[in-house]
Amino acid sequence: MKEQDEGLKRFVGPLGLAANIINIIVGAGIFVIPAIVAENMGATSIVAYLFCGILIGLIMLCFAEAGSKVTTTGGGFAYVEAAFGKYPGFIVAIIAITGSLLAGGTVANALVDILSNTFPVFENGVVRILFFALVFFGLAFINILGIKQGIGMVKTITLLKLSPLLLLIIVGWKNVDFANLVWESAPTISEIGATSLFLIFAFQGGETGLVIGGEIKNPKKTVPKGVFIAIVTVLILYMLIQGVAQGVLGDSLANYTEAPLAEVGNVIFGPIGFSILFTGAAISMFGYFIGDLLNSPRLFFALSKDKVLPAPILEKIHSKFKTPYVAILLYATIGFLIASFGGFKTLINIASAAILLVYLGVALSVIQLRRKNKTAPEEFEIPGGITIPILACIIILYLLSHLDSKQQIGILMYIVGLSIIYWIIEKIPRTKS
Repeated sequence: MKEQDEGLKRFVGPLGLAANIINIIVGAGIFVIPAIVAENMGATSIVAYLFCGILIGLIMLCFAEAGSKVTTTGGGFAYVEAAFGKYPGFIVAIIAITGSLLAGGTVANALVDILSNTFPVFENGVVRILFFALVFFGLAFINILGIKQGIGMVKTITLLKLSPLLLLIIVGWKNVDFANLVWESAPTISEIGATSLFLIFAFQGGETGLVIGGEIKNPKKTVPKGVFIAIVTVLILYMLIQGVAQGVLGDSLANYTEAPLAEVGNVIFGPIGFSILFTGAAISMFGYFIGDLLNSPRLFFALSKDKVLPAPILEKIHSKFKTPYVAILLYATIGFLIASFGGFKTLINIASAAILLVYLGVALSVIQLRRKNKTAPEEFEIPGGITIPILACIIILYLLSHLDSKQQIGILMYIVGLSIIYWIIEKIPRTKS
């Protein structure tokens, strides 16, 4: 497919894209999940990480191929729309936007809660709201200045958030008791499946890093390179973190569900280690916002540009900075309001489960795009024909089958509601531009 010009600057290279994906995936969860995973599988937890890493690797291969063919802004939405049309694309885009906004609101409150432990002033409601305004609109302003500034901050915050984790891994091995890593028995298939259903969400987010497709340099080569670097880095990082945490704390790891890595830091470095890892969690959450404000607003821009949303104002690009500034401001405003009102945990769980449907749509779009267009020599194509996309679809459906009935009904009602909204939008008379 021809690389399209949307009026945006193509600045992001492989390392910038990889940093963007890593920053979104490695969020606050990694500072918490080792204890929960250990509670389920103990020393065999590493198997669940490897299993999820392989699964998400298959899915991201689908994103890499689709991203090398469809080079416009929108990520999964753009791929699904190019393959199947506007209605499936609309469903995918709104699911992704809703999940990002609700997750952002919860992470914002979690960040303030962490800060309030050291600075009690953040317990004040007015201060919390002012802080939310500073975070959302401050980062929006930086991203309006240009993709160069936005991706530059992503690279910086990615290094900052990874530093305490890397320090924990490098220094922590001297405190590892390898007896804590010995398997008493092999994990069962049901244990791996149940744990992976939870753990797979810790690997999600890479698709958001591809939303900036219209600002990626030479996307046909950059997308697969960036995806590969990011997924391999995240998988190795997660496995090493779990290994150190399990090796240092042993069976007691499962007892520290609120801040397990901070406790590992306390054992390795003393009280200062607890502070370092606790601060690392705060930085990681802040990094999530930076990545979210860089990527997710582009979905509003893409939806409007493709006439899926009847809001031409969202297509506006800043005359000087060449960024979709209206879409960025809208996203920041909604995110700020959600953060200020807080909560939404149930909705976030539904949105997190629904993102698997986005993955399913992208995997299917790879098959459809191959049918519609012959792969050009410069485009990335997954080896093995359609084996990997089909395998990814089977795995996704398998994971969805493990959701409880309330989650399944919630997702179904959500899609029905979005379908009604899409039908109403389609009935709105369109003015000629």
